[in-house]
Amino acid sequence: QVQLVESGGGLVRAGGSLSLSCAASGPTFSSYYMGWFRRAPGKEREFVAAINRGGDGVSYADSVKDRFTISRDNIKNTVYLQMNSLQSEDTAAYYCAAKTQAPNYGLVSAYDFWGLGTQVTVSS
Repeated sequence: QVQLVESGGGLVRAGGSLSLSCAASGPTFSSYYMGWFRRAPGKEREFVAAINRGGDGVSYADSVKDRFTISRDNIKNTVYLQMNSLQSEDTAAYYCAAKTQAPNYGLVSAYDFWGLGTQVTVSS
């Protein structure tokens, strides 16, 4: 089992940047596929980005492609989400998630473990 703790959220102006981190506990971080999701007020949780175990395969939602970058450090047991050119529509609680199986990167139900989230607010 893995425990996930997100950090790095905050308030930023439109056009600005934020970097989120997700620290994982446990000795087997490199065996998990990792994802970032977000939930805006009044909306369902949605996929943002995912990365495979080795860090050489990534996937993004169309809404964040070319603005967000997911990466991981298997030595530090941490996954990152660099967010650039932030827009008001990016305002949401951001969640880190981990799963043991490869398919269905974009499905909430495919992930086994979740963090508690970190709030990102983009002011226009």
